[in-house]
Parts: sequence; structure tokens; C-alpha cells
Amino acid sequence: GQGTISGVNKEIPVLQCHGDCDPLVPLMFGSLTVEKLKSMINPANVTFRTYSGMMHSSCIEEMMDVKQFIDKHLPPVD
Repeated sequence: GQGTISGVNKEIPVLQCHGDCDPLVPLMFGSLTVEKLKSMINPANVTFRTYSGMMHSSCIEEMMDVKQFIDKHLPPVD
């Protein structure tokens, strides 16, 4: 049915990032989203990172986490 995840997609790795000072999307919503994701796919493959003081933007630490995630899960590009 609609909204169900099956097969190989159950094992998809997810990195979710959130600033703890985001005025547009409160951290609570990020927390609820990650819990919903963990109920839909393998929770071991869901990573939730928060960044202290970050608003609705990004930071170097977050970009490094994204790079590390991509390097871990995608094959290298020649």
C-alpha cells in the first residue's frame, strides 16, 4: 500500500541533520521525523545528527558529516 517501504529500500541508509536552534523547523519535528523513519526502514541505518547553535542553515561540521556519509555509502567516482 501507499507509504509502505519494502525490499531493498528497507535497508537504505539515511542521514538526517538538524540545527538545534532552527526557528523555521523546530528540532522536535526533526526528532519526530527520525522516529517515523526508524519505524519504516531498518532503524540501524538511520543516523540523526544535531548541530549546536545552528539555525535553518548549514555548518562546516554538518558538511563534513554529509561528505563522510556519501564517501561511506556511494562508490568512488573516477
